[in-house]
Amino acid sequence: MPNAIRIYQHGGPEVLKWEAFDPGPAGPGEALVRHEAVGLNYIDVYHRSGLYPLPSLPAVPGLEAAGVVEEIGPGVTEVAVGDRVAYAGVPPGAYAEKRCIPAHRLVKLPAAISSLQAAAMMLQGMTARYLLKGCWRVGPGTNLLIHAAAGGVGLIVCQWARHLGATVIGTAGSAAKADLAAAHGCQHPIVYSQEDFVGRVKEITGGRGVDVVYDSVGQATFAKSLDCLRPMGMLVSFGQSSGPIGLLDPSILAQKGSLFLTRPTLMTYTARREDLLEHAADLFEVVLNGAVKVEVARRYPLAEASRAHRDLEGRKTTGSSVFTL
Repeated sequence: MPNAIRIYQHGGPEVLKWEAFDPGPAGPGEALVRHEAVGLNYIDVYHRSGLYPLPSLPAVPGLEAAGVVEEIGPGVTEVAVGDRVAYAGVPPGAYAEKRCIPAHRLVKLPAAISSLQAAAMMLQGMTARYLLKGCWRVGPGTNLLIHAAAGGVGLIVCQWARHLGATVIGTAGSAAKADLAAAHGCQHPIVYSQEDFVGRVKEITGGRGVDVVYDSVGQATFAKSLDCLRPMGMLVSFGQSSGPIGLLDPSILAQKGSLFLTRPTLMTYTARREDLLEHAADLFEVVLNGAVKVEVARRYPLAEASRAHRDLEGRKTTGSSVFTL
């Protein structure tokens, strides 16, 4: 019988249990996928801790993986047995050697993209896609700020935004991480523990501020992120690794220059299959043409998911991390 990571209660990394798990046969509209690699993402921490509660417990967490279709259920037309596929998004259940998943959530992989690479880039890469092409249309002349620039999403955003012609400013927690962001297209890396990033942004932009801020950090950066924006700029809050932001008086947006605020999710932007395929196609294009390079910084056996979560929460990781099977 295959194995999976299951959680029976919310809590710390210790609640992640490696045990036998039978995914059952593929039902109507489903495909049974044998995973070859599984993605590690910060949203997995939110699901495990209960910040974003899973629908029910016990549950198998994880939103991203790549592998091979072993079986299809009645009515499936999107994929066939033997197809190499990947996915990112709901329903959770990726932390498993095998799982059943609605076939309409699967994307066929180009031959030149490995399962390991796909598991490292689907969620973070399609997130970067909606950030740069959905929330704000980034192009030549765009000035942007990306927090956690050396993280998985951050490194992809830096490269893709440069490819689109933008000026990229990024924050990082150490000089080493700032150097990593710079090597991936960030023209103006800022070590936030050593510099006031608001002052540096204003200096870099000649006092104007940036058009858009991409903030996955949350509580620790939210207020200052607003101060980095030009009038009628947009703050895209797409995560809260430092903690929830809390209540906001909308009048603050008016006071700071008629600002815009959005809290998007990949699940909304890829809810329709045509949108999912468009996001994936755009991601595959920039990876295959070399504009975006996705590197697997760390690999963990899936059975050691608790160690991976400790490293992720301890900010010991950069770029993309993947579970191997």
